Amino acid sequence: MATMATSLTSLSTKSQKLSPFDTSSSFHGTPISKPTLRMQPTKSSSSPNVSISMSSPPYDLSAFKFDPIKESIVSREMTRRYMTDMITYADTDVVVVGAGSAGLSCAYELSKNPDVQVAIIEQSVSPGGGAWLGGQLFSAMVVRKPAHLFLDELGIEYDEQEDYVVIKHAALFTSTIMSKLLARPNVKLFNAVAAEDLIVKEGRVGGVVTNWALVSMNHDTQSCMDPNVMEAKVVVSSCGHDGPFGATGVKRLKSIGMIDSVPGMKALDMNAAEDAIVKLTREVVPGMIVTGMEVAEIDGSPRMWIDWTRHGMVPAMGPEISCLQGPLCLLPDMIQGPGNAKVKWSRPVLHQVLSCNGPTFGAMMISGQKAAHLALKSLGMPNALDGTFVGGIHPELILAAVESADIAET
Repeated sequence: MATMATSLTSLSTKSQKLSPFDTSSSFHGTPISKPTLRMQPTKSSSSPNVSISMSSPPYDLSAFKFDPIKESIVSREMTRRYMTDMITYADTDVVVVGAGSAGLSCAYELSKNPDVQVAIIEQSVSPGGGAWLGGQLFSAMVVRKPAHLFLDELGIEYDEQEDYVVIKHAALFTSTIMSKLLARPNVKLFNAVAAEDLIVKEGRVGGVVTNWALVSMNHDTQSCMDPNVMEAKVVVSSCGHDGPFGATGVKRLKSIGMIDSVPGMKALDMNAAEDAIVKLTREVVPGMIVTGMEVAEIDGSPRMWIDWTRHGMVPAMGPEISCLQGPLCLLPDMIQGPGNAKVKWSRPVLHQVLSCNGPTFGAMMISGQKAAHLALKSLGMPNALDGTFVGGIHPELILAAVESADIAET
């Protein structure tokens, strides 16, 4: 036993020496502290679910055979269900335009009320916006406290630091919130669908004009591709920051004279940026709430991370660059590509192909939550902003309610 204890002590000492998080290390003179892993247990278990139970599949893999089906049945099932959804959500309570981190957080918060019908419009086949990765396409997602309380609610594990937490891969947040959100019966995600315009009646936004995303991308090749509509009591615009497919909700408001200007984001300041985004999330015109990075565009608040489109770094992909066929975020004044490259330009739609915001996502989550409660308030339903909400209220939403007077004056 003594020999075993000595061996274990020796092994532990070696492990500590090999740790990349040695507290004696530093970067530019700043000590690097060893992270504390905080595991969020699931409701079904008192301990973290970090292992996978090894068991045989409930079928014979060596002789597996599917039940028979007619191809027409598959077609009918997909068509019937999708058309039923289109009919159901042609007139809905809330339309969320853009399924990035803010849009998904907003829809998730709204979906808690079974009486609220929520439609999510997302141009991309794959929702999530920029929330699949952190800054510079790195994997980890940094969330500043107290937004980690939202992660606790979702049951997402993270490494806890003093003032922030780190999710080991951003996709854990996005996949988790989507799986919980889309399982709810009062929510429908219309991905690969573009919001081309707004419905505006007597000074109030009353819905969105929709089309298949691929149709929207090819209006320059075929003119007879008329859109459809989706009426809503409230529209939440979470179109992201600037670019040909970003901040297009507020850009459209400006083009039709409903707001005066879209000044764009100021230079990087994460501490100021996240607080400002939550504080300034609001109903900018009757019937339309703006959330997420689009808030920074309309208010000129600081950005959260580098936007390489503003610095002219547009990667060439051959003799012709299409801003609709790759991870390009081009600005209107950057039509001329590098070298002899020719940029193919198509009409912008109401949200971007790829979100390019930064590695701290707490503001997106809480801004989305706040937008949801603003929508509930607009619908005349219980919400966390005027004290009518019944249930647990996150501290950050209480703070947002206290600041509401300042928001109205900005």
